[in-house]
Amino acid sequence: MILASQSPRRRDLLQLITPDFRVIPADIDESLGDGEEPDQFVSRLAEAKARAVASYAHIGEPIIGSDTTVSVDGMILNKPSDLDDFLSMMNRLSGRTHQVYSGICVLVDDRADVQVVRTDVTFRELTREERLHYWQTGEPKDKAGGYGIQGLAARFVQSIQGSYTNVVGLPLVELEAMLNNAS
Repeated sequence: MILASQSPRRRDLLQLITPDFRVIPADIDESLGDGEEPDQFVSRLAEAKARAVASYAHIGEPIIGSDTTVSVDGMILNKPSDLDDFLSMMNRLSGRTHQVYSGICVLVDDRADVQVVRTDVTFRELTREERLHYWQTGEPKDKAGGYGIQGLAARFVQSIQGSYTNVVGLPLVELEAMLNNAS
């Protein structure tokens, strides 16, 4: 099995299902398409990542591609580019419910099974000092939506409706079912 991702969080989550996989990062353009909805965006990228590393797979070997994004009011929040971008994201998330979408693709030979998982996450109100302190930890810089639920931002989460592992970056219940169907 191949995990087409450079995310250490996805690698750690996949190890909860199986220790038997290789990691081959996919080098693809992750730009948002014109008018693309969050579910379309993550499903397209998940499949593109799996297909980008397909030449490394043995016949019948599953390849897992995945992508996660955060959306609030239909606006996609990817990784923050700088402090101002991060503060803008946190202003949108503070005291509100947002959606986390993950696209997962299991590609076997040329057959792709693609699913999208959505989780609703509600943040409590955040002070400016909390936001600035969180940025200074360095944790938000490589995370969709500017936060990691499995890290220091856990204290911002008032409630979650749906898959926790989806918010971390790889929805395990759905992925395991997809892998079972592929074999």
